[in-house]
Amino acid sequence: MDEYENHLSGETSPYLRQHAGNPVDWYPWGDDAFERASRDDKPVFLSIGYSTCHWCHVMARESFEDSGVASLLNESFICVKVDREERPDIDGVYMDAAVLMTGRGGWPLTIVMTPDGKPFYAATYLPRESRLGMPGLVELLPRISELWRDRRPEILDTASRVEAALSGRERSDAPRGAGVLDGRALPEAVIDTAEQSLAASFDERHGGFGSAPKFPSPHNVLFLLQRWSRTGNERLLSMATRTLDAMMRGGIYDHVGFGFHRYSTDERWLVPHFEKMLYDQAMLTMAYAEAAAETGNPDFARTARETVRYVIRDLTSPEGAFYAAEDADSEGVEGRFYVWTIDELREALDPGDAELAISVFGASDQGNAAAELAMETGTPASNREGTAGSGGRDRGEGPRRDTGPNVLHLPRPLDQVAGELGVPEEELRSRLDSIRERLRTRRDGRVRPHRDEKVLTDWNALMVWALSVAARRLNEPSLADAAGRGADFILSTMRDGDGRLLHARRGTRAGVRATANDYAFLVAALLDLYDSTPDSERLLQAERLNAELVDGFWDERGGGFYFTAHDAERLLFRRKDTYDGAVPSANSVALRNLVRLSEATGEPAHGALASRLQAALLPLAAEAPTAYTMFLSSVDHANAPADDA
Repeated sequence: MDEYENHLSGETSPYLRQHAGNPVDWYPWGDDAFERASRDDKPVFLSIGYSTCHWCHVMARESFEDSGVASLLNESFICVKVDREERPDIDGVYMDAAVLMTGRGGWPLTIVMTPDGKPFYAATYLPRESRLGMPGLVELLPRISELWRDRRPEILDTASRVEAALSGRERSDAPRGAGVLDGRALPEAVIDTAEQSLAASFDERHGGFGSAPKFPSPHNVLFLLQRWSRTGNERLLSMATRTLDAMMRGGIYDHVGFGFHRYSTDERWLVPHFEKMLYDQAMLTMAYAEAAAETGNPDFARTARETVRYVIRDLTSPEGAFYAAEDADSEGVEGRFYVWTIDELREALDPGDAELAISVFGASDQGNAAAELAMETGTPASNREGTAGSGGRDRGEGPRRDTGPNVLHLPRPLDQVAGELGVPEEELRSRLDSIRERLRTRRDGRVRPHRDEKVLTDWNALMVWALSVAARRLNEPSLADAAGRGADFILSTMRDGDGRLLHARRGTRAGVRATANDYAFLVAALLDLYDSTPDSERLLQAERLNAELVDGFWDERGGGFYFTAHDAERLLFRRKDTYDGAVPSANSVALRNLVRLSEATGEPAHGALASRLQAALLPLAAEAPTAYTMFLSSVDHANAPADDA
């Protein structure tokens, strides 16, 4: 599409640069776009995604690279592209709007709004033509343009009501029920309810919580492990370890190159959505390292080490920073890089090892996931809420079709396989390690998925935190060295000219100011690094950053931390993240940090603010405890008897 040039060619975001050649006249978020919309009296078509999002690629190929759709967009709209990872503040505001308006969310996120940023239409993926109940852009865009021209008062009324509902959330942030927090009754009751709710949703057969699609949710596992350690309740331990075992043996884990894919499309953990995100590697490393230390299970320790190995090998910059993600797609097909046919396994290995790999990794001639992968690369049956990139998929060729595609997994425990073969388990593991290495070498000859080399402070901080936990819990001092390099990169490089912390950087160009996540996660990382090394400077760094977080983000009236700083760009409303999603909320981690800083320094102000933060969020957690498991882990620590803390 080189004949086209829009306003994205000078951007550093990999996602925005992917769209720089579209015939759509995209603008980056900024005054130029909104002033143009106001001047031309056009609504704004906002599209939010990220560079490793499969569904974003599909919508781009179907629509944004299509001259017909581009003509409709350019004629009647001012089009704005946003990288959700670079601007989580914008994404969060308009994702809240989409959920409010439609009851669902996902990426790509599609918003149509007034020139002053008030949304009146929301969707996720939209096909070019209408299908399966989803409106197509070629039909939808003229209809919206007609409504904007002929029924403007109705549109403005809708936009105003959406704005009022969202702004009402900002005004209702005062703590509810704080008066009952004088004792420990409410914390204990909410924690008990969270345990019961997790037990009720636990999949007894396959591990994990709920049904397909299944997300790793490592903060649930960490919560269960902490509560088991505190109470000795074996049921809590069983839910945690069975989930960890199922994931590390399932296809959600990359058995050739290591690391975890984003989520499982089925309840068995077999067929993943293949993208790999840095934050998943970090949170799962923590979960497996903690489980290994608590249970002594060597497979958990091995999985944690292998996940770290993947990050250091494939997601680490020469300076010690960590890249954001790897795509699910290569050559236009999701999973092509990762799946194997029987013939491909036999070509890569000698006959004896090939047959062993086929047996151990659950491969078959027809393909162990042929039906699921066909559905994943074809037209979807639904547009699932909450999945990264819910929507339709282009049908592609995939790997060789002389035999079906296989997602490598371990359907049987290796000790069972070793018993069946009559060989020691360690001998089998050694042979499999050799097989994996040869398969990885063969796989490296394929076209590799795109790697997003954007550096994000919050995700980097999570990885530093994970490396520090793994160093201590697995007795691996070298991992503390890697954590230290990562922390030093953030502290020395992720700063603006005034010395303030930044959220994102790619190459030599720095971007957006830090969010509460950036500060809270970095403080947590430094505190764990302090525990893993004798360097007291890490504690001082954590204290300084925590003070910046409090000064810049604390809500004095309602309690809790806003997502953006007091002097940040003013958006439709000012969000305060409280629940734990794909990553923990800043408020959950900040509570943990305040308690730990109080313990480490003896400074009363830390404990007093921790009490206020707990009071602000506990009533919210009481309404949906399983959405607050990282927060409740912090509450549990804060309220534990002194000899247990």
